[in-house]
Amino acid sequence: MNVRVERRILQIVVALACIVPLSVGGQSIVQGPAFLGHPPVVPTDLDSHFRYISGIFFAVGVSFATCIPRIETSGPRFRLLGALVVAGGLARVVSLVAVGVPSAGHVFGFGMELGAVPLLMLWQASFARRWRAHLPSSQA
Repeated sequence: MNVRVERRILQIVVALACIVPLSVGGQSIVQGPAFLGHPPVVPTDLDSHFRYISGIFFAVGVSFATCIPRIETSGPRFRLLGALVVAGGLARVVSLVAVGVPSAGHVFGFGMELGAVPLLMLWQASFARRWRAHLPSSQA
């Protein structure tokens, strides 16, 4: 595949993946735990922590989006963000073992965190190598 075409496809896929943390994180900041169908009144500390984590989730989405324009040179940032997401997915494993299987939306998140994001990290790294090899030696 032509590296310019692959670059565009990778950019589109990452942009689509960013929709999840931006939309879910944003809604969770605004609505709090009620976004998940929980009672409108929850303990203050739980609401505060939920919105804090949602803010981080939203910021991760924004940060991934900043990688899109120069996806071929964003490897270090992309890997750091991916590692944060994978760490969150591993924390879900703890919950899965300790408390049980969460709702379908959270299972989807689990799949993104421990499936899609690691695959995107591998794709971005592999693509960046091909992109560098494609450049004329004066630009590498």
